[in-house]
Order: sequence, then C-alpha cells, then structure tokens
Amino acid sequence: MDDVGLATQAERTLVLIKPDGVARGLVGEVLARMERAGLRLIALSMRTPTIELARNHYQDAPEDLRRMGEKFSQAAALLGVDLEAVFGTSDAIDLGKIIYERNLRFLTSGPIVAAVIQGSNAVRKVRAICGSTMPIDAQPGSIRGDFASVGAEQLLFSETTVYNVVHSSDDTDGAARREIDLWFSDAFS
Repeated sequence: MDDVGLATQAERTLVLIKPDGVARGLVGEVLARMERAGLRLIALSMRTPTIELARNHYQDAPEDLRRMGEKFSQAAALLGVDLEAVFGTSDAIDLGKIIYERNLRFLTSGPIVAAVIQGSNAVRKVRAICGSTMPIDAQPGSIRGDFASVGAEQLLFSETTVYNVVHSSDDTDGAARREIDLWFSDAFS
C-alpha cells in the first residue's frame, strides 16, 4: 500500500475514550478495532480535561442543545418515561442544557485518551465501529453495543450522563477538523 497516496486522500477524525472506557481498561480494545478496520492511529494523548476544554468540545449552541434534547427525548420515549414529570420540561433545548452540564462533569471526571484516526472515509467508519451514541440503540459488535454499561436510564434516574465509552466526531460542519484542532492544537497545522 502506498502510504504517501493514502495520506493525501485520507480523512481524519477524533476519537475520545471517555473516563468510563479508560477506567475499565478498554483503550487497547477500542484502538485495536480501529486498526483492524484498516484505519491508522496518527496521534494519541492521555489527560484529564479541564472544564474549559470540555466546554469547547461540547457545543452549546441552540441547535446542538436541541439535538441532544431530541436524542434524549427519543430514548425516554422508548423507556416510557414522562420527561415533564421527571425534569419539569419536555422542551428539547432545556433538556439539552441538562445533558450538556452532565456531559461536562463526566468528561472532566477522570482521564481520557484522545486519538486522531486516519483513513479512507474515517469519520463514517469510526462512527459505525463506535455504534449509536445511545447504548440502547447500539448494535452488538459495535464498541458501544459491546461495552457501554449504562444508557439513557442513567440520565433519567440519576444526576449523571450516558456512559458510552467513546466519542467520535461526526461530519457536520467540519466537526472532526474542529475537534482535532481543539484536542491536538498545533499538531496538524
């Protein structure tokens, strides 16, 4: 395989192995799954994120909050939970704000491993390998389907968030590029 040709045509994406994945010793398994899929690990870092880094990572624009709230509403509906009764609101943006704050607390709760993964169609491949962000929807064989230990019910019945092992960049609005720049600053300028 021509590494030079691959590097010029390859796409890059960010993967974060979250505090639950690091604590459970899943770093090697997550990265191995990426490599077995023909993707290359090109940067790696381990740290406990600051609240500032977490706030920059998780976007809190109204459309981002709405998307989080809508995803949460769908999971609650599957579980038969009345969000109005539990949270006092069913508004997607208000629910998104609750999830946003919980995500910040979780991401800063312990060490994470940040990785830049490169390859053909890397964003789509990595997201498929990771599976649905809501573990209840994650296919067996995906990282979240195999390893996510706590799903949407965690959001509903405690003060924490979904423990789904990994984050992977999506491809909306250059999210992968923005996230790589955030976590690896000048490494790829």
